Amino acid sequence: MKILVTGGLGFIGSHVVVELLNKSYDVIVVDNLSNSTIDVLEGIRTICNKKPEFEKLDLRDKLAVSDFFVRNQDINGVIHFAASKAVGESVENPLLYYENNINTLVYLLQELQKLPKSNLIFSSSCTVYGQADVLPITESAPVKPAESPYGNTKQVGEEIIADVCKVDYSLNAIALRYFNPIGSHHSGLIGELPLGTPQNLVPYITQTAIGQREQLSIFGDDYPTIDGTAVRDYIHVMDLANAHVVALERLIKHKMVVNFETFNIGTGTGSSVLEVVKTFEKATGLELNYKIVQRRDGDVTAAYADTSRANNIMGWKSKFTLQEALESAWKWQQNAIAAKES
Repeated sequence: MKILVTGGLGFIGSHVVVELLNKSYDVIVVDNLSNSTIDVLEGIRTICNKKPEFEKLDLRDKLAVSDFFVRNQDINGVIHFAASKAVGESVENPLLYYENNINTLVYLLQELQKLPKSNLIFSSSCTVYGQADVLPITESAPVKPAESPYGNTKQVGEEIIADVCKVDYSLNAIALRYFNPIGSHHSGLIGELPLGTPQNLVPYITQTAIGQREQLSIFGDDYPTIDGTAVRDYIHVMDLANAHVVALERLIKHKMVVNFETFNIGTGTGSSVLEVVKTFEKATGLELNYKIVQRRDGDVTAAYADTSRANNIMGWKSKFTLQEALESAWKWQQNAIAAKES
């Protein structure tokens, strides 16, 4: 079976590609390399002993997307990662996020509607819940007004897919609402290496630890949490990658109850920013240089998942600990610096 992975050289996408190749799927990756590099292909090849097909393509180019599908009509499933993902950046540049995250999804769906049957996994986010009234968060929690343009694009993205599924029964779709992916493949050959200043906590931690950044900024210590810092559900990226394969098999084997389903993907445990810092220090024996700064626009106090629906209905469960995820992130960071210096 041939699976299209959009944004497949990015952080999450590359790990999903590895899982798909290891499960003997044929994979074609499209990526515009706006937040990734072509070198990731070599890491995937080394891990899997084979490479996916690759095409450099910007999904904002409607004609190019149409041409791609004319040339690739044998696609059995699409996993859609190609989107901008930083909360802070989306507050500063909302139009970039609406163009990149909404237009690309619409163009993709327009092409999928031309196929006799199509399967789609949408990369969604726990940000659709905003600051939930009840923790842990279940899929039945109300979707609140978004705290950021990024969060809004995920809400609107899900609404678009739901609307299409209501009138197009040839489309089967699953939205996976991720909590906070961290870590890397156990080989340390692929991982999270954002271009420019990291927008997420763990790569900022590892870059600070290795001396690439002078100091880690912790955004706020006055939240009503165990230590005043924000709480999130940090999931190992390999657990997340496995969830995509499980969801894909659910689509392909026609196990869905309705043609659009949503699942939370997390560990079910919340960890504060300071707890992540202390766990990293324990795992590595290093002492991090950090400071507390003011809160960041768009951030919520706490978010962690109730994963019982994914566990019981989809048959998926996370297995890696926070410390294991941070150890893998550190291994990746060290390998990335060594490769750069050589």
